[in-house]
Amino acid sequence: MPRSTVPHRDSALSRIRLRHLQCFLAVAQWGNLKRAAQALSITQPAVTKTLNELEALLGTPLFVRGRKGAVLTAEAELFMRHANASVTALTQAVDSVVGAPDEAPLRIGALPTVGPSFMPAVLRAFHAERPQVAVRVTSGRNTQLLELLRSRELDAVVGRLSDPDQMVGLTFEHLYAEPLVIAMRPGHPLAGSGATPLPALADFPLVLPLAGTLIRQVADGFLARHGIAPRAGLIETLDTSLARALVLEGDNLWFTPLGAVAADLRAGTLLRLAEPITPEEAVGLMLRTDGVASAALQAMIATMRSEASARRTMTITNG
Repeated sequence: MPRSTVPHRDSALSRIRLRHLQCFLAVAQWGNLKRAAQALSITQPAVTKTLNELEALLGTPLFVRGRKGAVLTAEAELFMRHANASVTALTQAVDSVVGAPDEAPLRIGALPTVGPSFMPAVLRAFHAERPQVAVRVTSGRNTQLLELLRSRELDAVVGRLSDPDQMVGLTFEHLYAEPLVIAMRPGHPLAGSGATPLPALADFPLVLPLAGTLIRQVADGFLARHGIAPRAGLIETLDTSLARALVLEGDNLWFTPLGAVAADLRAGTLLRLAEPITPEEAVGLMLRTDGVASAALQAMIATMRSEASARRTMTITNG
């Protein structure tokens, strides 16, 4: 568009409305005018009209529209960051005055080995601050949770850093790190026997994380370094309840992140083999790079950071 037709800055500021920003962000999110219209509960012609108004006010095209959908222009990429911030700030301003009793539930993904140790304290602290906000926690494999996050079926994931191709469009913020341990029941033949010859582990059924997971790679590395070839049976699972039952009711040895058995170790319900397993695996918070964090999600993120900081401090003190 010729520079001479670009509207004056003050004129654009006075005429841009919230509906313009909401419409723009919806099309940017869905990449499709029809789906954006459905999300906004308006007609597709209304979306087109609103976008045309915004482009006229800004004096520049915001989308390249074709059979494959609507693609952001370079100018729109810059505009989106500030539009996101503007809508978020306005939402928080309104929430601070009138609240949000009908706020949609927060949808958090958490690994099954992370949920029992980290999420209870997070949820207690969060609900003390925002009791009106429901939280829906989904458990699953790291790859499954990341796919749900990318497809906007989750708002955030507490999990492990994955391969670069699976992290496209996502951010990873380190929260804490924890080691893998080998857990067993009290009275196990290896319990209280002093230094355990590691090859002896092969004489007992093992419970390992699923193949292809990061913690399974750590476990396999440990077994390979010490020449341990499982010959008494092998069960692969991420189900902590199943793994715990197998260990309590038999001679299984469970390779698991420390957090999943920390409460049992403190209570003496389970014991830990002294041999350390390295390296420690990082647990972090993952978000979409193009996501608009609601006030509730921002409060949840702050709570997770606080809990992770307390956890790291406790680890240093106890260490």
